[in-house]
Amino acid sequence: MDGVIIDSNPVHKIALQQFCHKYGFDLTEEQLRTRIYGRTNKEWITNLFGSLSPEQLQAYAFEKEELFRELYLPTIAPLAGIKNFIMALRQAQIPCAIGTSAPPANVTYVLEHTQLTGLFAVILDETYVEHGKPNPEIYLKVAQALDLPPAQCLVFEDSISGVQAAVAAGCKVAGVLTTHTPEELGKMDLAITDFTELSLDQIRALFV
Repeated sequence: MDGVIIDSNPVHKIALQQFCHKYGFDLTEEQLRTRIYGRTNKEWITNLFGSLSPEQLQAYAFEKEELFRELYLPTIAPLAGIKNFIMALRQAQIPCAIGTSAPPANVTYVLEHTQLTGLFAVILDETYVEHGKPNPEIYLKVAQALDLPPAQCLVFEDSISGVQAAVAAGCKVAGVLTTHTPEELGKMDLAITDFTELSLDQIRALFV
């Protein structure tokens, strides 16, 4: 969702930096990319703070995500071309899903503010996963929920850990270049800047 449906990582970065600075952590760009992006709140927060009670972990996660939503509200917009692309998928009877490490409140917030509510056959958020990316769990569960083998699924990813997770799951991977360069993302089947560059014929060609 983040970096694919919306180009949200610049705002997540600001929210993370403000949150972390408040608690004495000043992270470099490299640390953000390798330790936080694409991971669940549970994972990156405990990486920073160490062992926490469930209540404290939940409080930190809520604080950071509430800050993100407040910061993003004035400028939130869908990535160019994505609604038309999803409608083309629906017309072609190709199911579309969200597999994200974001919390449920962020999923609702994003779909409502991008007018994409109701367009996804399956939505799995952080509450469905025990192991965050680069573990393939989220994409294996999405494929199962769609009743498709992973090899018949195409994952759109903007994060390094997300691409690694999709590859490990056995899915095709489209890199969305909102956050990283193609060289940084690594193994992909195709790469796009936004969804205006993509056609259904390009997707079908990946599965021939």
